[in-house]
Amino acid sequence: MFNWFKKGKTPPDSTLQVDIHSHLLPALDDGVKTLEEALEIILQFHSLGYRKLITTPHIMSDVYPNTEDGIREQLAIVKASIQKNKIEIEVEAAAEYYLDENLMQKLTTNHPLLTFGESYLLFETNFLNEPLTLKEFIFLATTKGYKPVLAHPERYMYLENNLGKAEDLLDRGVLFQLNIGSLTGLYSKPAQRMAHKLIDNGWVHFLGSDCHHRIHARQVEEVRKLKYFQKALALPLLNNTL
Repeated sequence: MFNWFKKGKTPPDSTLQVDIHSHLLPALDDGVKTLEEALEIILQFHSLGYRKLITTPHIMSDVYPNTEDGIREQLAIVKASIQKNKIEIEVEAAAEYYLDENLMQKLTTNHPLLTFGESYLLFETNFLNEPLTLKEFIFLATTKGYKPVLAHPERYMYLENNLGKAEDLLDRGVLFQLNIGSLTGLYSKPAQRMAHKLIDNGWVHFLGSDCHHRIHARQVEEVRKLKYFQKALALPLLNNTL
């Protein structure tokens, strides 16, 4: 199985060795559907020189009501298969939390959340409108010791062409995770332009693949030739500190 990635070649050197946003635990959300697909994509990351993948299933109460325990259980299955197939890559799991009442309740009741690194908490919001609870969430999360990381800020219409609002989030302690695919125009031209602006301003702390399937995995390789990807790599990114 997967012989097309096993040619005896040494993976190329990569300046981006850790991915912090993906959906590679089978059948938990809109990401990979099977264990075989997950392993195929993990091998592709390995072939590109990645040493660690932090995969982040959605926790969204109305659509993907995953639990922290359920994510850990699925992670154990994937890790066992990685070990069985002798793939030399580390895979961990956090979560991509949707900012909703469920997340606010978890914070209020001190429910332990899935984080990565030094208590980095990946979250996303409504794409169209700024949530009324956004600033309350940031304050609550930071006072609880979490470091909020906003997933793909370049894709939110309420931040599009509103650098003042983006800067306000940064001032409140939010870190920004840019999607690699945005640099290729995968999501939209406005998202691509916003991604360029965030990089130009040095407002990117993490790069993430947000990999859901094979097409996204291929984007990880294709993006390397782009000027703005190389410009992003010159920023003091936190990926490789993990």
